[in-house]
Amino acid sequence: MKIAILGGGHGAYAAAADLSEAGHEVRLWRRDAAALQPVIDSGSIVLKDARGVREVPIALPTADIGAALRDAELIVLPTPAIAQDFIARAMAPHLVDGQVVFLPPGTFGSYVMARTVREAGNRADVAWAETGTLPYLARKHGEREVNVTIRAIRLPTGVYPARKAAQAIDTIRVAYPSVHGCGDALSGALMNAGPVIHPPLMVMNAAPLQHFERWDIHNEGTQPAVRAVTDQLDRERIAVREAFGHGGPHYPLADHYDNDRWMYGDAHKQLVKSGDWRENIDLHGHRYITEDTELGLAFLASAARHAGVDAPIAHGLLAIVGGFLGRDLRQGPRSFEALGLAELSADALRQRLHDGE
Repeated sequence: MKIAILGGGHGAYAAAADLSEAGHEVRLWRRDAAALQPVIDSGSIVLKDARGVREVPIALPTADIGAALRDAELIVLPTPAIAQDFIARAMAPHLVDGQVVFLPPGTFGSYVMARTVREAGNRADVAWAETGTLPYLARKHGEREVNVTIRAIRLPTGVYPARKAAQAIDTIRVAYPSVHGCGDALSGALMNAGPVIHPPLMVMNAAPLQHFERWDIHNEGTQPAVRAVTDQLDRERIAVREAFGHGGPHYPLADHYDNDRWMYGDAHKQLVKSGDWRENIDLHGHRYITEDTELGLAFLASAARHAGVDAPIAHGLLAIVGGFLGRDLRQGPRSFEALGLAELSADALRQRLHDGE
Protein backbone atom coordinates (compact mmCIF):
# COMPACT_ATOMS: atom_id res chain seq x y z
CA MET A 1 0.00 0.00 0.00
CA LYS A 2 1.14 3.56 -0.68
CA ILE A 3 1.50 5.31 2.68
CA ALA A 4 2.50 8.87 3.50
CA ILE A 5 4.08 9.47 6.92
CA LEU A 6 4.00 13.12 7.95
CA GLY A 7 6.34 14.28 10.69
CA GLY A 8 9.92 14.23 11.88
CA GLY A 9 9.72 12.94 15.44
CA HIS A 10 10.18 9.60 17.18
CA GLY A 11 6.84 8.17 16.05
CA ALA A 12 7.17 9.31 12.44
CA TYR A 13 10.61 7.74 11.99
CA ALA A 14 9.46 4.55 13.72
CA ALA A 15 6.39 4.35 11.47
CA ALA A 16 8.38 5.02 8.31
CA ALA A 17 10.91 2.29 9.07
CA ASP A 18 8.39 -0.23 10.41
CA LEU A 19 5.89 0.11 7.57
CA SER A 20 8.64 0.13 4.94
CA GLU A 21 10.06 -3.07 6.38
CA ALA A 22 6.54 -4.56 6.22
CA GLY A 23 6.57 -4.05 2.44
CA HIS A 24 4.62 -0.82 2.01
CA GLU A 25 5.67 2.03 -0.27
CA VAL A 26 6.42 4.74 2.27
CA ARG A 27 6.85 8.44 1.61
CA LEU A 28 8.26 10.28 4.64
CA TRP A 29 7.57 14.03 4.70
CA ARG A 30 9.23 16.43 7.09
CA ARG A 31 8.94 20.20 6.80
CA ASP A 32 12.52 20.66 8.08
CA ALA A 33 14.37 19.71 4.91
CA ALA A 34 17.80 20.10 6.49
CA ALA A 35 16.94 17.72 9.32
CA LEU A 36 15.56 15.20 6.82
CA GLN A 37 18.65 15.41 4.58
CA PRO A 38 20.51 12.47 6.20
CA VAL A 39 17.55 10.21 5.36
CA ILE A 40 17.36 11.65 1.83
CA ASP A 41 21.10 11.14 1.29
CA SER A 42 21.14 7.56 2.60
CA GLY A 43 17.66 6.60 1.41
CA SER A 44 17.12 4.73 4.65
CA ILE A 45 16.45 4.80 8.39
CA VAL A 46 18.36 2.69 10.91
CA LEU A 47 15.79 0.69 12.88
CA LYS A 48 16.69 -0.79 16.27
CA ASP A 49 14.44 -3.16 18.21
CA ALA A 50 14.50 -6.56 19.91
CA ARG A 51 15.45 -8.15 16.57
CA GLY A 52 18.63 -6.09 16.28
CA VAL A 53 19.84 -3.20 14.13
CA ARG A 54 19.29 -2.85 10.38
CA GLU A 55 19.00 -0.32 7.58
CA VAL A 56 15.47 0.01 6.22
CA PRO A 57 15.09 1.67 2.78
CA ILE A 58 12.50 4.47 2.54
CA ALA A 59 10.87 4.82 -0.88
CA LEU A 60 10.61 8.62 -0.82
CA PRO A 61 11.94 10.87 1.94
CA THR A 62 10.86 14.37 0.91
CA ALA A 63 10.18 17.92 2.08
CA ASP A 64 7.50 18.24 -0.65
CA ILE A 65 4.18 17.38 0.98
CA GLY A 66 2.43 17.19 -2.38
CA ALA A 67 4.82 14.47 -3.53
CA ALA A 68 4.32 12.57 -0.28
CA LEU A 69 0.51 12.67 -0.51
CA ARG A 70 0.17 11.93 -4.23
CA ASP A 71 -1.79 8.65 -4.67
CA ALA A 72 -1.35 7.77 -0.98
CA GLU A 73 -4.12 5.49 0.24
CA LEU A 74 -3.23 5.99 3.89
CA ILE A 75 -1.74 9.10 5.51
CA VAL A 76 -0.27 8.63 8.99
CA LEU A 77 0.43 11.57 11.31
CA PRO A 78 2.37 10.40 14.39
CA THR A 79 2.89 14.06 15.28
CA PRO A 80 2.05 16.21 18.32
CA ALA A 81 -1.37 17.83 18.26
CA ILE A 82 0.26 21.25 18.37
CA ALA A 83 1.52 20.63 14.80
CA GLN A 84 -1.87 19.61 13.41
CA ASP A 85 -3.03 23.06 12.35
CA PHE A 86 0.10 23.70 10.27
CA ILE A 87 0.01 20.22 8.74
CA ALA A 88 -3.71 20.44 7.92
CA ARG A 89 -3.14 23.69 6.04
CA ALA A 90 -0.18 22.18 4.20
CA MET A 91 -2.20 19.07 3.29
CA ALA A 92 -5.32 20.93 2.19
CA PRO A 93 -4.38 21.57 -1.48
CA HIS A 94 -3.47 17.92 -2.02
CA LEU A 95 -6.10 15.70 -0.36
CA VAL A 96 -8.49 13.80 -2.65
CA ASP A 97 -11.59 11.63 -2.30
CA GLY A 98 -11.07 8.24 -0.71
CA GLN A 99 -7.92 8.94 1.27
CA VAL A 100 -7.71 7.93 4.94
CA VAL A 101 -5.84 10.06 7.48
CA PHE A 102 -4.78 8.29 10.68
CA LEU A 103 -3.78 10.24 13.80
CA PRO A 104 -2.10 8.06 16.42
CA PRO A 105 -3.13 9.67 18.77
CA GLY A 106 -5.26 12.62 17.75
CA THR A 107 -6.48 14.74 20.71
CA PHE A 108 -9.72 15.16 18.70
CA GLY A 109 -7.54 16.22 15.78
CA SER A 110 -9.63 14.14 13.39
CA TYR A 111 -12.48 16.64 13.84
CA VAL A 112 -10.27 19.73 14.07
CA MET A 113 -8.09 18.93 11.04
CA ALA A 114 -11.09 18.03 8.89
CA ARG A 115 -12.59 21.43 9.70
CA THR A 116 -9.32 23.22 8.91
CA VAL A 117 -9.05 21.49 5.52
CA ARG A 118 -12.65 22.42 4.67
CA GLU A 119 -12.08 26.03 5.69
CA ALA A 120 -9.07 26.05 3.33
CA GLY A 121 -11.45 25.20 0.49
CA ASN A 122 -10.92 21.45 0.04
CA ARG A 123 -14.19 19.47 0.06
CA ALA A 124 -12.67 16.06 -0.69
CA ASP A 125 -14.45 13.09 0.91
CA VAL A 126 -11.68 12.05 3.29
CA ALA A 127 -11.93 9.78 6.34
CA TRP A 128 -10.13 10.96 9.48
CA ALA A 129 -9.34 8.52 12.27
CA GLU A 130 -7.60 8.64 15.63
CA THR A 131 -6.50 6.14 18.23
CA GLY A 132 -5.40 6.11 21.87
CA THR A 133 -1.63 6.06 21.56
CA LEU A 134 1.30 5.88 19.17
CA PRO A 135 1.73 2.43 17.61
CA TYR A 136 5.26 2.48 19.05
CA LEU A 137 7.11 3.28 22.23
CA ALA A 138 10.11 4.74 20.43
CA ARG A 139 12.95 7.23 20.73
CA LYS A 140 15.31 8.54 18.07
CA HIS A 141 18.95 7.75 18.81
CA GLY A 142 20.41 9.81 16.00
CA GLU A 143 19.57 11.92 12.97
CA ARG A 144 18.27 8.86 11.08
CA GLU A 145 18.22 6.17 13.78
CA VAL A 146 15.20 5.15 15.84
CA ASN A 147 14.87 2.64 18.67
CA VAL A 148 11.50 0.86 19.07
CA THR A 149 11.04 -0.52 22.57
CA ILE A 150 7.61 -2.04 21.95
CA ARG A 151 4.76 -2.03 19.42
CA ALA A 152 1.09 -1.61 20.26
CA ILE A 153 -1.00 -4.75 20.09
CA ARG A 154 -4.41 -3.08 20.50
CA LEU A 155 -5.32 0.27 18.91
CA PRO A 156 -8.95 1.33 19.50
CA THR A 157 -9.77 3.80 16.73
CA GLY A 158 -12.58 6.29 16.17
CA VAL A 159 -13.47 7.76 12.76
CA TYR A 160 -14.75 11.13 11.58
CA PRO A 161 -17.20 11.24 9.99
CA ALA A 162 -18.36 7.95 11.52
CA ARG A 163 -20.31 7.09 8.34
CA LYS A 164 -16.91 6.26 6.81
CA ALA A 165 -15.77 4.04 9.68
CA ALA A 166 -15.81 0.71 7.85
CA GLN A 167 -13.68 1.98 4.95
CA ALA A 168 -11.24 3.75 7.26
CA ILE A 169 -10.72 0.81 9.62
CA ASP A 170 -10.25 -1.63 6.71
CA THR A 171 -7.61 0.63 5.16
CA ILE A 172 -5.70 1.30 8.38
CA ARG A 173 -5.65 -2.39 9.30
CA VAL A 174 -3.62 -3.16 6.19
CA ALA A 175 -0.80 -1.21 7.84
CA TYR A 176 -1.74 -1.76 11.50
CA PRO A 177 -3.59 -5.05 12.07
CA SER A 178 -3.88 -4.15 15.78
CA VAL A 179 -6.43 -1.43 14.95
CA HIS A 180 -10.07 -2.03 15.83
CA GLY A 181 -13.02 0.32 15.60
CA CYS A 182 -14.33 1.99 18.75
CA GLY A 183 -16.94 4.32 17.26
CA ASP A 184 -16.82 7.98 16.34
CA ALA A 185 -14.08 10.59 16.70
CA LEU A 186 -15.13 11.54 20.22
CA SER A 187 -14.82 7.92 21.30
CA GLY A 188 -11.36 7.73 19.73
CA ALA A 189 -10.28 10.99 21.37
CA LEU A 190 -11.42 9.75 24.78
CA MET A 191 -9.14 6.74 24.36
CA ASN A 192 -6.10 9.05 24.29
CA ALA A 193 -3.74 7.94 27.07
CA GLY A 194 -1.48 11.01 26.97
CA PRO A 195 -3.82 13.42 28.79
CA VAL A 196 -4.28 10.84 31.55
CA ILE A 197 -0.77 9.54 32.14
CA HIS A 198 1.32 12.68 31.56
CA PRO A 199 -0.31 15.60 33.43
CA PRO A 200 -0.15 13.86 36.86
CA LEU A 201 3.47 12.86 36.17
CA MET A 202 4.37 16.44 35.26
CA VAL A 203 2.56 18.10 38.15
CA MET A 204 3.61 15.64 40.85
CA ASN A 205 7.22 15.54 39.62
CA ALA A 206 7.53 19.29 39.04
CA ALA A 207 10.25 19.84 41.65
CA PRO A 208 12.64 17.06 40.55
CA LEU A 209 12.00 17.92 36.88
CA GLN A 210 13.19 21.45 37.53
CA HIS A 211 16.00 20.40 39.90
CA PHE A 212 17.67 17.53 38.07
CA GLU A 213 19.19 17.75 34.61
CA ARG A 214 17.56 14.43 33.65
CA TRP A 215 14.70 12.64 35.36
CA ASP A 216 12.69 9.52 34.48
CA ILE A 217 9.07 10.25 35.28
CA HIS A 218 8.17 6.64 34.44
CA ASN A 219 10.71 5.18 36.88
CA GLU A 220 11.47 7.25 39.99
CA GLY A 221 8.59 9.54 39.10
CA THR A 222 5.91 6.85 39.23
CA GLN A 223 5.23 6.32 42.93
CA PRO A 224 2.04 5.13 44.69
CA ALA A 225 0.68 8.65 45.22
CA VAL A 226 1.13 9.46 41.54
CA ARG A 227 -0.50 6.19 40.51
CA ALA A 228 -3.47 6.90 42.78
CA VAL A 229 -4.08 10.27 41.09
CA THR A 230 -3.59 8.79 37.63
CA ASP A 231 -6.05 5.98 38.32
CA GLN A 232 -8.66 8.46 39.59
CA LEU A 233 -8.18 10.69 36.53
CA ASP A 234 -8.63 7.63 34.32
CA ARG A 235 -11.85 6.75 36.12
CA GLU A 236 -13.07 10.23 35.22
CA ARG A 237 -12.15 9.60 31.57
CA ILE A 238 -14.07 6.33 31.57
CA ALA A 239 -17.09 8.00 33.22
CA VAL A 240 -17.07 10.61 30.43
CA ARG A 241 -16.93 7.88 27.77
CA GLU A 242 -19.88 6.13 29.37
CA ALA A 243 -21.84 9.38 29.68
CA PHE A 244 -21.51 9.85 25.92
CA GLY A 245 -22.72 6.29 25.35
CA HIS A 246 -19.36 4.76 24.39
CA GLY A 247 -19.03 1.15 25.49
CA GLY A 248 -16.00 -0.87 26.47
CA PRO A 249 -13.34 -1.89 26.31
CA HIS A 250 -12.17 1.40 27.82
CA TYR A 251 -8.54 0.26 28.21
CA PRO A 252 -8.05 1.46 31.80
CA LEU A 253 -4.56 2.83 32.24
CA ALA A 254 -4.04 0.63 35.31
CA ASP A 255 -3.61 -2.25 32.85
CA HIS A 256 -0.53 -0.49 31.48
CA TYR A 257 1.13 -0.89 34.88
CA ASP A 258 -0.40 -4.08 36.24
CA ASN A 259 -0.90 -6.61 33.44
CA ASP A 260 -0.72 -7.26 29.68
CA ARG A 261 -4.25 -6.17 28.70
CA TRP A 262 -3.41 -2.58 27.74
CA MET A 263 -2.71 -1.20 24.25
CA TYR A 264 1.00 -2.08 24.37
CA GLY A 265 0.57 -5.27 26.36
CA ASP A 266 2.94 -5.54 29.32
CA ALA A 267 4.97 -2.45 28.47
CA HIS A 268 5.77 -0.42 31.58
CA LYS A 269 8.71 -2.57 32.69
CA GLN A 270 10.23 -2.48 29.20
CA LEU A 271 9.74 1.28 28.98
CA VAL A 272 11.63 1.81 32.25
CA LYS A 273 14.32 -0.75 31.38
CA SER A 274 15.11 0.96 28.06
CA GLY A 275 16.36 4.12 29.78
CA ASP A 276 15.13 6.16 26.80
CA TRP A 277 12.74 8.18 28.96
CA ARG A 278 15.41 9.51 31.35
CA GLU A 279 15.45 12.98 29.88
CA ASN A 280 15.32 16.70 30.42
CA ILE A 281 11.72 17.91 30.50
CA ASP A 282 10.86 21.60 30.38
CA LEU A 283 7.70 22.25 32.37
CA HIS A 284 6.68 25.02 29.99
CA GLY A 285 7.59 23.73 26.54
CA HIS A 286 7.48 19.92 26.60
CA ARG A 287 4.69 18.28 24.62
CA TYR A 288 3.40 16.61 27.81
CA ILE A 289 2.31 20.15 28.70
CA THR A 290 1.66 21.80 25.34
CA GLU A 291 -0.12 18.77 23.84
CA ASP A 292 -1.34 16.47 26.60
CA THR A 293 -2.32 19.14 29.13
CA GLU A 294 -3.12 22.40 27.34
CA LEU A 295 -4.97 20.56 24.56
CA GLY A 296 -5.73 17.01 25.70
CA LEU A 297 -6.59 17.50 29.37
CA ALA A 298 -8.52 20.68 28.57
CA PHE A 299 -10.51 18.69 26.01
CA LEU A 300 -11.25 15.94 28.57
CA ALA A 301 -12.31 18.47 31.20
CA SER A 302 -14.60 20.25 28.74
CA ALA A 303 -16.12 16.94 27.63
CA ALA A 304 -16.82 16.17 31.29
CA ARG A 305 -18.55 19.54 31.72
CA HIS A 306 -20.68 18.93 28.63
CA ALA A 307 -21.62 15.44 29.77
CA GLY A 308 -22.35 16.51 33.33
CA VAL A 309 -19.63 14.28 34.79
CA ASP A 310 -17.89 15.38 37.99
CA ALA A 311 -14.15 15.47 37.18
CA PRO A 312 -12.29 17.16 40.05
CA ILE A 313 -8.91 15.61 39.23
CA ALA A 314 -9.00 16.74 35.59
CA HIS A 315 -10.03 20.28 36.54
CA GLY A 316 -7.60 20.40 39.47
CA LEU A 317 -4.58 19.35 37.42
CA LEU A 318 -5.57 21.80 34.71
CA ALA A 319 -5.73 24.59 37.29
CA ILE A 320 -2.31 23.74 38.72
CA VAL A 321 -0.63 23.68 35.32
CA GLY A 322 -2.39 26.93 34.48
CA GLY A 323 -0.93 28.27 37.73
CA PHE A 324 2.69 27.70 36.76
CA LEU A 325 2.09 28.67 33.11
CA GLY A 326 0.33 31.84 34.21
CA ARG A 327 -2.88 31.45 32.21
CA ASP A 328 -6.34 29.92 32.45
CA LEU A 329 -6.42 26.63 30.54
CA ARG A 330 -10.14 25.91 30.89
CA GLN A 331 -11.08 27.57 27.60
CA GLY A 332 -8.29 26.19 25.44
CA PRO A 333 -8.54 25.71 21.66
CA ARG A 334 -9.60 22.06 22.00
CA SER A 335 -12.38 22.67 24.52
CA PHE A 336 -15.98 21.95 23.56
CA GLU A 337 -16.69 25.64 24.00
CA ALA A 338 -13.94 26.77 21.61
CA LEU A 339 -14.97 24.17 19.01
CA GLY A 340 -18.62 25.23 19.09
CA LEU A 341 -19.76 21.85 20.41
CA ALA A 342 -20.93 22.92 23.87
CA GLU A 343 -24.13 24.36 22.37
CA LEU A 344 -25.12 21.05 20.72
CA SER A 345 -27.56 18.62 22.28
CA ALA A 346 -26.48 15.01 22.71
CA ASP A 347 -28.44 14.00 19.60
CA ALA A 348 -27.07 16.88 17.53
CA LEU A 349 -23.51 16.05 18.59
CA ARG A 350 -23.94 12.39 17.60
CA GLN A 351 -25.36 13.46 14.25
CA ARG A 352 -22.47 15.88 13.64
CA LEU A 353 -19.90 13.20 14.43
CA HIS A 354 -21.65 10.66 12.19
CA ASP A 355 -22.38 12.84 9.14
CA GLY A 356 -19.65 15.46 9.33
CA GLU A 357 -20.11 19.21 8.94
